[in-house]
Amino acid sequence: MNIHPLIIFGLIIFLGSCSVSKRTTKNIDNSFREAPAFKQGFAGFMVYDPEEKKILYNHNGRKYFTPASNTKLFSLYTGLKILGDSVPALKYTIKNDSLFFTGTGDPSLLNPNLPDSQVIPFLNERNETLVMVPPVYTEKHQGPGWAWDDFNSYYSAERTPFPIYGNLVEFTFKSSEEKPEISPTIFSDSIVISETKRSRVRREIRSNTFLIQNSKREINFSQNVPFHYSTEMAAALLSDTLKKPVFIKKSSEMKFTEKLYSIPVDSMYKRMMETSDNFIAEQILLMAAQQISDTLKSDIAIKHMKETFLKNLTDEPYWVDGSGLSRYNLFTPRTMISLLLKIKEEVPEDRLLSLLATGGQSGTLRNFYKAEEPYIFAKTGTLRHNHSLSGYLLTKKGKLLVFSFMNSNYTVPTSELKDAMEQILLQIRDNY
Repeated sequence: MNIHPLIIFGLIIFLGSCSVSKRTTKNIDNSFREAPAFKQGFAGFMVYDPEEKKILYNHNGRKYFTPASNTKLFSLYTGLKILGDSVPALKYTIKNDSLFFTGTGDPSLLNPNLPDSQVIPFLNERNETLVMVPPVYTEKHQGPGWAWDDFNSYYSAERTPFPIYGNLVEFTFKSSEEKPEISPTIFSDSIVISETKRSRVRREIRSNTFLIQNSKREINFSQNVPFHYSTEMAAALLSDTLKKPVFIKKSSEMKFTEKLYSIPVDSMYKRMMETSDNFIAEQILLMAAQQISDTLKSDIAIKHMKETFLKNLTDEPYWVDGSGLSRYNLFTPRTMISLLLKIKEEVPEDRLLSLLATGGQSGTLRNFYKAEEPYIFAKTGTLRHNHSLSGYLLTKKGKLLVFSFMNSNYTVPTSELKDAMEQILLQIRDNY
């Protein structure tokens, strides 16, 4: 019986492909079994081909891990489904000679890391008396499961209904000066010279008193410290910027008829995903909650997403905050794959990849996964003894695969773990 040459050729290609796949799987299995970086910790890794609808590799894919900032992928999807094209900045109404406005949780107002908000020009042009009305807000300043002693660190900026200046005070030290430059300048009166041996600023936990050492620094440096939020503080900062009074009226019966938008959502998402901005991630959940219910409460947004857009995820996500600062969050690699597939199906590829950190080029991946042609577009996530990387991998054959690599309870340096992860990801890139 004669067999057509094309059939023989196709069979050879198929068998060769199977051989490469088996060899790659075996090599990765060996890495997890033998690499020192994976010896004591717990690792999970899954790779999925969306074109062939096929799992290419699975190692502990159904086990739960602490995701750290991989949680921001859930915040991104929440924003994509609920916030629209522009960030809601204010809700307002005009009565007689007063403009009453309330916050939405918008993180962009006077935030140096985001484009200029429309709020300042809008309020500057108004001739009415400005009156701030606090929205319904019952959240604690820090999220559930956050480390309380991180309150002084820039990455733990407080969650608030009316953010301003990114909820941070910037202290700029020059080696020739004993006292720092302070922005916003309104906090200049909040400095207390202390006998502390710390060269850096330390805020008192329940007030806006900032303790500094009265001595010259050896080098120039800047430090961002979260300020302690109150409605009065927000109104004072806004008044100081506008150079006109901002009054406060606490009213649960106020009805707002108009809405002002501030910046395009993608500028906010890109900052959050590339640099892992915790503050923006938390505010996205608050803004989404208000869109759903008129109440700024993260649990409202999380519950809504789990009951609607995320109800068919492979494994139930234990999801409690927007940033991933909480150790209460628990996700599986295959849940991350399910989420990434939803995002990929709903967002054009060019837009999606532009929002993520790129290996060797941008954000938290600038110094990792370097290659002539970028192949990793993903979100990192790191807490002590926990590191995750979830996103998209471009193979040498041009396939865009979806992957999630999660690690918990490891004791080696994170740099060593990343090197071992890179060897595995390169095998996926080169063989699929």
